[in-house]
Amino acid sequence: MKAKPVKITDTTLRDAHQSLWATRMRTDDMLKILDKIDRIGYYALEVWGGATFDACLRFLDENPWDRLRVIKKHAPRTPLQMLLRGQNLVGYKQYSDDIVRRFVHESVKNGMHVFRIFDALNDTRNLKVAIEAVKEAGAHAQGAVCYTISPVHTLEHYVETASELVEMGVDSICIKDMAALLTPYRTYKLVERFRKEFDLPINLHCHYIGGMAPMNYLKAIEAGVDIIDTATVPLAFGNSQPAVEMIVAALKDTPYDTGIDLEELYVIAKYWEEVRAKRGFQRGITSLTHMQVFSHQVPGGMISNLYSQLEQQKALDRLPEVLEEIPRVRAEVGYPPLVTPMSQIVGTQAVLNVLTGKRWAIIPDEMKQYIKGMYGRAPGPIDKEIQKKILGDEKPLTCRPADLLTDTLDDYRDAIGDLAKNEEDVLTYALFPNEARKYLEAHVEGAEKAVFMMSEEIRAVKEDGYMDINQVRELVKLLGESAISEITVEEDGVKITVRKGLSPITESKASVSEKVDLPQEKTASDDSYPSHWKKITSPMVGTFYRAPSPDAEPFVDVDDEVDEGQTLCIVEAMKLMNEIAAEERGIIRKIAVENGQAVEYGQLLFLYEPV
Repeated sequence: MKAKPVKITDTTLRDAHQSLWATRMRTDDMLKILDKIDRIGYYALEVWGGATFDACLRFLDENPWDRLRVIKKHAPRTPLQMLLRGQNLVGYKQYSDDIVRRFVHESVKNGMHVFRIFDALNDTRNLKVAIEAVKEAGAHAQGAVCYTISPVHTLEHYVETASELVEMGVDSICIKDMAALLTPYRTYKLVERFRKEFDLPINLHCHYIGGMAPMNYLKAIEAGVDIIDTATVPLAFGNSQPAVEMIVAALKDTPYDTGIDLEELYVIAKYWEEVRAKRGFQRGITSLTHMQVFSHQVPGGMISNLYSQLEQQKALDRLPEVLEEIPRVRAEVGYPPLVTPMSQIVGTQAVLNVLTGKRWAIIPDEMKQYIKGMYGRAPGPIDKEIQKKILGDEKPLTCRPADLLTDTLDDYRDAIGDLAKNEEDVLTYALFPNEARKYLEAHVEGAEKAVFMMSEEIRAVKEDGYMDINQVRELVKLLGESAISEITVEEDGVKITVRKGLSPITESKASVSEKVDLPQEKTASDDSYPSHWKKITSPMVGTFYRAPSPDAEPFVDVDDEVDEGQTLCIVEAMKLMNEIAAEERGIIRKIAVENGQAVEYGQLLFLYEPV
């Protein structure tokens, strides 16, 4: 294999901060440095997709489409890249072909060029329409093969998957090692085989986690890989990618030399180190738990999410049990690769199994849909007892799941109505109905207040031990440039509130008194009800929803008679919809929480009268 310069894709603006900063990098954080990044000479900048779309809406109060346009404006030279979950797009379920095509079209229209398209099950049927849409739009379709280890994931499996992608017309192939399970010699063997079989550019994507990634990259380069993924050093290592500075230095003055100026990379790294320190984000580190990835096979990003989930559930001490449970669940459901959305589905099931003390007692709707075949073809056989428990006598699907989806973007346009001002708003609503509606309503009404719970949301590490006055100045600036009237930051026990244009106190008091009546609620949630009535409490921390979607009818109302197993509500937790069902026949006598309200573990949801 003739040596050639290696190309580098920068993941700093997407996967790196998703892996280390819980996807909390703001668009404003990027603006001052985008021009320098754009001039480095990267093959592509990964800036969008994955969890960034969701996080913009859910946590950052940003329009993800605005972010894409702003990045393209400030980085016009380098192709922009996104991670697209095939038929799942940037969400956690399958979407219809019409929505997939419209999403790709709008993305290209707003500046996207390279689409890294993958399916969590390596079911290429779920990639076909997305690849077609990207090609029709004149953009670059990069087909990704998810790497994992199991009895069914062999070298031939990966070659066969990549061959199907090539037949679909992809422009390049990515080997996606999201769990950092590749080792140097496995990497060499895999890349060498791909290089022999396919006359297309090959991109290797590795996470650092257990520390193998730099060695994997060097062996991949020797085997003929064309492109590798790295991040700036303040956002490298740990759950992220290797540092670009390390790779550029290692290849300098060799036939593989990237041609990238190391000194310019240091300038960029210095900027991001200042942002990291100011915002209190942690550096990438490899702990014993990360190193054990070679045993439990749980990706580092998934471990971070599990940590947050268990912390919310006040059960952080159960993490070792969950890490032991995940491989069991994964084997029982056919060895899906642990990448979004399967990492969430398998991980949440493991958490529920551990926290409830009863395996498979609560099954999220997403797990039910997976077992049914609505996410695609399972890589291996599914445990017969679990399949029977979920499906009964029903058979799993054998067709492409999206063939059963008939909803169109026009359906969502009708549902969201005048709140949507353009095609992008409708697409956002189609992907994330609850979050999109909240965002659009807040921006119509002016978004009177925003609260950022930094320490809870990102578990930031305050290495410098003090609050930088620039953080306060940043808050004041943000307040002045927006319609927000109050921002509260809580971090490490320190609370700072910045306000402007406060409403008269009398109005505030009236609003509160109309909204809640604490003594009555407390009494109702204690024991002031007939002794034969029974409670239904929340099995987890999350958000309570009375209906399956914002525009649907509630599952139940007061005085409704329900049967055993009937769905009463949904508690959204860990990005999954967990249906809460009646344990016996009864009549609903009280609904104790409002739709969309946050609930705690053990909080009263319903009172019912057994019949």
